[in-house]
Amino acid sequence: MAWNGIPVVDGDGHVMEDWDSLLQYMPEPYIKSGRFRGRIFPPLDHLHSASLFQLVPGAFRQVGVDGWLEFMDDVGIERAVLYTTGGLAFGKVITGEFAIDVARAWNNWFHDTYLKKSARFQGLALIPLQEPEEAVKELRRTITELGFCGAMIPSTGFKGHLGAKEYWPVYAEADRLGCCLAVHGGAHDRFGMDHMNMYVPVHALGHPWGLTINCADIVYNGIFDRFPRVRIAFLEGGVAWLLVLLERLHASHETHFQYIPPDEFGVREGEDPSRYIKKQIKDGRCFIGVETEELTMPFAIKLVGNQPFLYSSDFPHEVTNESCKHDLGELMESNEITEDDKAALLYRNAERFYKLPL
Repeated sequence: MAWNGIPVVDGDGHVMEDWDSLLQYMPEPYIKSGRFRGRIFPPLDHLHSASLFQLVPGAFRQVGVDGWLEFMDDVGIERAVLYTTGGLAFGKVITGEFAIDVARAWNNWFHDTYLKKSARFQGLALIPLQEPEEAVKELRRTITELGFCGAMIPSTGFKGHLGAKEYWPVYAEADRLGCCLAVHGGAHDRFGMDHMNMYVPVHALGHPWGLTINCADIVYNGIFDRFPRVRIAFLEGGVAWLLVLLERLHASHETHFQYIPPDEFGVREGEDPSRYIKKQIKDGRCFIGVETEELTMPFAIKLVGNQPFLYSSDFPHEVTNESCKHDLGELMESNEITEDDKAALLYRNAERFYKLPL
């Protein structure tokens, strides 16, 4: 199963939660309340539902485990790493007990429904970052007992940015376990677009903004240095945000000298943040989720190399079997990137980031 001899690993697909089935994994009071039939997580934001727009036919269809396997066989995907759909709003959960319960329920449901069904699936767990000590426990449980390869962290919703000290115990546990963490976009509010009346620009800008902000926060708070085994991916924002971040940090770092205490980690005066990020990429610490039609991909590869980029189908959200096959076909025909670049994007980087096969 390959494209022109190159195997394909989907580095970012999504499950469409079966809410009735998932609810049965919640503690009994939630089931008895009757309040969580049909949906358990909060809405992503008001922007997804407050404007009239249409999606491509077949987008967001309710695909289950068998539908995912059929999609992979049809498109020519060898393995898929799957993420939540409803849980992209997990950062909006403000009650600690609920966050703990729903994370544990989702992880158990995904394990039983997907991981036990086929070795071609891997998954990223939910961890209740609202309660960092409990997030550490759940990360440990999902990696050591359930066989997940890492955990997903929404790019928005939490009260602190992702470099904040309160979350350092989670990075420390990921460092100890040697697992990966993935920051994933999805919710678009609180980026200055809350009253934008057209959804297309909200969608275009919302995904990369959360990744850009949190990547900068993680870099300048020294997360990569403080926890030297942690691998972090930034998903569903394309590649252009990385180019903006490299350029803007380079310029600002030359004119603004951030004080960092001598015993702390971070990008110091005299260091170049763009070179620092490139080093994390070269060392296999920082990865970027991309689709196949990224206009700036050839330049990005020229700038940082092909090591960070992971092919992401995003199925079954805004794509179909046919659109994925079309996009993969165009990538294979491209003469703007090399065969080595294509192999890196389509499987090699995913295997390095997720440590496949587990």
